[in-house]
Parts: sequence; C-alpha cells; structure tokens
Amino acid sequence: MSDIHAQDVAFVRDSMIPESPPPQRQAGVVKWLRENLFSGPVNTVLTILGLLIIWYLVSHFWDWFAHSVWNAESLAQCREIIAATWGEGARGACWAVIRERWHQYMFGFYPPALYFRPVMAFGFLMVALAPVLFSESLRIRRYVLIVTAIATLALMLLLKAPAGWLAFATAVFAAALWLAERQVARLLVFSALYPLLGVWLLWGGSLWGPIMVLGAIGLGWLAWRLLVGLSPLVAMIAGVAVTVGLLMFLVGPAADDAESLLSLSIIPVASDQFGGFLLSITIGVAGIALSLPLGIILALARRSDMFLVHTLAVVFIEFIRGVPLISLLFVASLLLNYFLPPGTNFDIILRVIIMVTLFAAAYMAEVIRGGLAALPRGQYEAADALGLDYWKAQRLIILPQALKISIPGIVSTFIGMFKDTTLVVFVGLFDPLKGISDFVRANFAWKGIYWEPFIFVGAIFFIICFSMSRYSMYLERRLRREHR
Repeated sequence: MSDIHAQDVAFVRDSMIPESPPPQRQAGVVKWLRENLFSGPVNTVLTILGLLIIWYLVSHFWDWFAHSVWNAESLAQCREIIAATWGEGARGACWAVIRERWHQYMFGFYPPALYFRPVMAFGFLMVALAPVLFSESLRIRRYVLIVTAIATLALMLLLKAPAGWLAFATAVFAAALWLAERQVARLLVFSALYPLLGVWLLWGGSLWGPIMVLGAIGLGWLAWRLLVGLSPLVAMIAGVAVTVGLLMFLVGPAADDAESLLSLSIIPVASDQFGGFLLSITIGVAGIALSLPLGIILALARRSDMFLVHTLAVVFIEFIRGVPLISLLFVASLLLNYFLPPGTNFDIILRVIIMVTLFAAAYMAEVIRGGLAALPRGQYEAADALGLDYWKAQRLIILPQALKISIPGIVSTFIGMFKDTTLVVFVGLFDPLKGISDFVRANFAWKGIYWEPFIFVGAIFFIICFSMSRYSMYLERRLRREHR
C-alpha cells in the first residue's frame, strides 16, 4: 500500500467550488411561466386566448372605469361632469350613487342613529368565531381579534356611538384578547352566548327575553342531566320537552314581569327595517350555524338501520331537494299564516331563516352522507372493537373523518346558501342586489342608474364568498394527516 495520503496528491481539490446560479429556465419567473402558462401546446394556446380576452375586456371597459365620478347628487349631474371633463360622447361610471346611498346598501332602513348596533353585533360575531375557526393558531386568532377590535371601535366612533356602548365593546374585545392568549377554551362560552346577544343587539327590546331563553335552555339541560343515567332516550325527550314548554308558555310572561321590575330595554327595531347586507348576513350566518348540525343529523338518520327513521329522513331530504327555494320562501311568507292560530305574529325574517335552514340542511345531509360513505368499513369495525357505543363512535371516530372529507362540499353549500339570500326580495324583504337597488332607482335623481349598484354588490358578495373558500382551503391543509 502506498504511504502517500490524499492531502499530498496535487490533483486532489482542497476547496469547494462556489455555488453557481441555476439555469435561467429553471428558476424565478421564467420557471413559473413555463410550468403554469406555457407547459405545452394546449396550455400555450389557452394562455394566449385568455390574454386576448383580458385585453378585449380592459380595452372595452377601461374608459368607463377611468372616467368615474364619485361626487355628484344625481345621475344627470354625473353625466354633466363626464361631458365637461372628457368631452361630449364620453362615458363613465357614476359611483356617486354608492357614495350617497352606501348606508342603505349596508343597513337597509335601519335607524341611522342605531347603525353602531349592527356594527358592534358583527364585530362580536368575529369574536365568537375566532376560537371556533382558528382554535389551533394563536397568531391568526390574535390578528383576527386585533383587526376586528380596531375596525369595530373605529366604525362605532365614526357612527357616533354613545360612550356607554363604546366602553362595553372595548371591554368585550379586551377580555376576548386576554382569553384568546391564555384560556381560549373559555372564549367558547362567549361563542355559545353570542346568538342571544346578537339578536338583542340587532332587534333591540328587553334583555330579559334572551336571559329567560337562556334559563329555559339551562333547565332543559338540567332535566337531561338528571335522567341520562336512567335512559338516554328518555333524557333527551325530557330535555327537549322542558325547553320547548318553557319557551312557549313561560319565557314571554316571565320576561315581561322582570322588565316591569327592572328595565333592561333598548330601542326596538322591527324586521321590516332590515335590508341590504345587514339582512343577507343575518340570514346567511343563522342559516350556516343551524344547517350544519341539522344536516349531520339528517345524514345519520338516512344511513340508520331503523326503518321509520331512515324513511322519514329520505322523504324530507328528497322533498326539500326537489322543491325550489323560492317556493319554500313563498310558503314561509304567505301560506304559513294559514296554519297558525289567529293573531299569531310570526316574524318574517325568522320564517325565512327557518326555510333557508331546512333547504340548506337537505343538501348538507347529502354532502355529509357522501363523506360517511367514503370511509372504509374498517373504521366502523375499529369503533366496535374498542367497545364504543353508536354516539361515541360517531363523535370520536366516524364524523371527524367524514366531515374532513366533506369540507369542500360543505363550504360550497354555505356559499350557495349565502348567495341565495338575495331571493328574499320575492317575499317583500329588501335584499342588497335587487330590493335596495330598485328602491334607489325609484328616486328620480338616480333613475336610469344600472351597472354601478350591481358591480358594487357583486364585489362584496365575491369578497365574502372568496373568504369562505380560502378558509376551507386553510382548513383542509390544517387537517391533512397523510404520511409524508
């Protein structure tokens, strides 16, 4: 063997060659273009065709957007400004209608002095959703709450909210931020109480009503708790019976008596004063919150081995899916009163929420049933092998996996339902797309305005629906558990 070491050999390199940049075709913008826009002949043709379409749209509509007018008191004044600035025959958008009537598109006919209440209610909505939607990410939860607090308080200041309400909102946001940092599980208590708080802020009236409703729910839960050891079925029936009975017969009189002793009332607002995005978001949020659990129950009922439960679920789902939503809204608006006792005052928005919820729940049930069917049989057998009963197996093993599979379909159903809230115009409510736009055009000053309201409303719908879509993609990535 030679005694010469590698270090003594002249042709052995003793230093690293500096790194060279990658080829231009394999890095940066060029690589992205090759992979996404020009990866093949078909993709190249489609890219060029898409660019031509974009160029045509921009060249055709650019002058209309570029000649926009934001300060005017009528459509005629808009046209005069456009003609004086860019010459006779020029065209341009008259966004002044949005500037002048934004409050109606946002709040409908809600009293202007009370605009701060819907703003505060929707700010608290984000507080209630933060521990549910972002339970795993402290950073995102912190940003959401900080941005929501700043935006809500700033809008309340601009809307000249009373100092007491500002102090109340500030205290809620401060407590929410503190709990979100240290004990996020306790923030779920606010999420559970928010529906009653939101209803009180939006519709006003006495606070004793929501308090008594909460008491009825608590007594129903107590009845279930006392009887669950005897029989889960009997306990559930007793809990529902106690809650419904108290809501129907005792909550109203008890709230009136308590109000007479200590007034906790704020200015009431009737449902016919709701409109615009206030109406759409109220119906959409309520429908989303109620349709998901109802859809889960219907999906489990349709897959049940019990003949009566299975049959009733199939009949309900297929009937609702076979009937247009607009017909259900007409039933809620016109025909439902014929089946109620004389003199019954059934709020129109509540009727619409019920019908929208039932309609969305039927579609939600089929989406979730698809997720349940996609699970392998071994998951059910594993639950049986662990000795879990039906409800524990569904809660701990089956539903978490089925809901994860069904996320795209669930979010698509939510988006479709939120867009369908514009159909309430056919039952006399002022939705933002047609109801408020028709009301604005009824004014002689804005008669003839057409595209601007539709573009404005469509842009806001797009932002909300796109946000839901992006959140569903975030949720899919967070719940991904494949081996990598």
